[in-house]
Amino acid sequence: MTFSAVNTIWVLLGAALVFFMQAGFAMCEAGFTRAKNTGNILMKNLMDFCIGTPLYWLIGFGIMFGAGSAAFGWIDPFIMKDYSHVLPAGVPLWAYAIFQTVFCATSATIVSGSMAERTKFSAYCVYSAAISLFIYPVSGHWIWGGGWLSEMGFHDFAGSTAVHMVGGVCALIGAKMLGPRIGKYDRDGKPRAILGHNLSIAALGVFILWFCWFGFNGASTVGMDSDELITSAGLVFFNTNLAAAVATLTTMLFTWIRYGKPDVSMTFNASLAGLVGITAGCDAVNPFGAAIIGLCCGFAVVLAVEFFDKVAKIDDPVGAISVHGVCGALGTILTGFFATGVSTMKGVFYGGGFKFLGMQLLGVASTIAWTAVVITVVFSLIKATIGLRADAEDEIMGLDRSEHGLLTAYAGFNILHDGGLEDVSVAEAPAVEAEAPVRPAKEKAPDAPVYTNVRVICRPASLENLKNAMNRIGITGMTVTNVMGYGMQKGKPEYYRGTPVNTTLLPKVQVDIVVSKVPVRQVIETAKSVLHTGHIGDGKIFVTDVENVVRVRTGEEGYDALQSEQIK
Repeated sequence: MTFSAVNTIWVLLGAALVFFMQAGFAMCEAGFTRAKNTGNILMKNLMDFCIGTPLYWLIGFGIMFGAGSAAFGWIDPFIMKDYSHVLPAGVPLWAYAIFQTVFCATSATIVSGSMAERTKFSAYCVYSAAISLFIYPVSGHWIWGGGWLSEMGFHDFAGSTAVHMVGGVCALIGAKMLGPRIGKYDRDGKPRAILGHNLSIAALGVFILWFCWFGFNGASTVGMDSDELITSAGLVFFNTNLAAAVATLTTMLFTWIRYGKPDVSMTFNASLAGLVGITAGCDAVNPFGAAIIGLCCGFAVVLAVEFFDKVAKIDDPVGAISVHGVCGALGTILTGFFATGVSTMKGVFYGGGFKFLGMQLLGVASTIAWTAVVITVVFSLIKATIGLRADAEDEIMGLDRSEHGLLTAYAGFNILHDGGLEDVSVAEAPAVEAEAPVRPAKEKAPDAPVYTNVRVICRPASLENLKNAMNRIGITGMTVTNVMGYGMQKGKPEYYRGTPVNTTLLPKVQVDIVVSKVPVRQVIETAKSVLHTGHIGDGKIFVTDVENVVRVRTGEEGYDALQSEQIK
């Protein structure tokens, strides 16, 4: 076989990008869940790749691409047999093997999101191994390895069904068998919103996945050494991006109308939903078809998240079932409508009749059936042996600590330990270069002035204007604290992923100013003029007496302690 440098580089570049999707999935899942489980989420996304890689080398690749039968490849430990019948033109075996390995790992990692915050780490390792070892390879053989679906004309270019829907079905069965997280549903069965702790990290994950998806779909041409492949790759890139953008825009507008405001986390999910949906037919549809697929996925992901959360009562913290399972199936089926016949059979809307659509439906249904039956057996065996779900006490504490002995994934922000302050030895205290002279405390005279603390509670957005106004009237010091609270109105109801947020606490800023020289009334009137909008939530001002003020460094008290000084 003559190897092509261009084709080999293209496949290896795609493999590297698809591998980097593990980071995107890790960031999304960590951001959409609570901080106490962050380390556990990251560990799972690392280990499913590290578990899946040797198992796919050992057994999975042979099952998927071996020339055994239409239903099953062959058992070929360590990839020792001849695979020339499936290798792309000019691509060596090991380049193709690593390309397929990273796809296998993607399917396995999808499941961790839907089962997050309550699954034993040991159980996760076992079922992740089962997915990579035989669940994904068997259906993958049907679709990509020359199996019966491939022979019938089923088309799944880069894995809407073969990768994403397989992961989504496993996610659905796992989340159902686990049950919801503690506190997810009230006594009446109504869902409670459990907010993700870091949307910035989730957004980073989405952008990483979107970027890497160009390798996921684009490199699935497995070659760039002909005009036909170059043209196909360009179309794949364009359709991939267009579908994701249209899906994102659709969900933003849909949630804006449905909830009164555009839902941030749901819109993030929509980007991934559009990417998943177009993956099956990105080479087979034109941009118009890609836009319609993105539009459908944008609506579908919102309705699916609401259905599983509110109707089916299946707790999916990150929306993996809706994004990968529902939109993976939807995108594969829609290819049966919009395929133009360039690289596959024609769809319904392009004169192909219903034969190709029927093949797409059959492929989706048979893959769902295989995956659902086998993963149910796997989960049942795990549940009956080592156990599938973490103990309630461990779940409440957080899996970081119970499963990994990790006190927190954010140690730099942690000031409490076991309910109290962390111990700090004297030897660990920072050295002071030069001590300031300490002045003896003075007896407070009966007629000593009373200092005043003006506490302002306001919107976070008003803080900068308040600080500037205080500086203008001579206030040189203040203490600012982020707080939560509400007034008589009990806060305005908001939604998170379509579920009402029950808490009435709203983010506020508390500004404490101890006044000595500037008149208190001037401080109050200045704050009122800056903060007033006439709308509910402008804030409150509390005025209290301060008995004394002590500057710790010098020992100065009262008026002197409040004055600024030159530090030499």
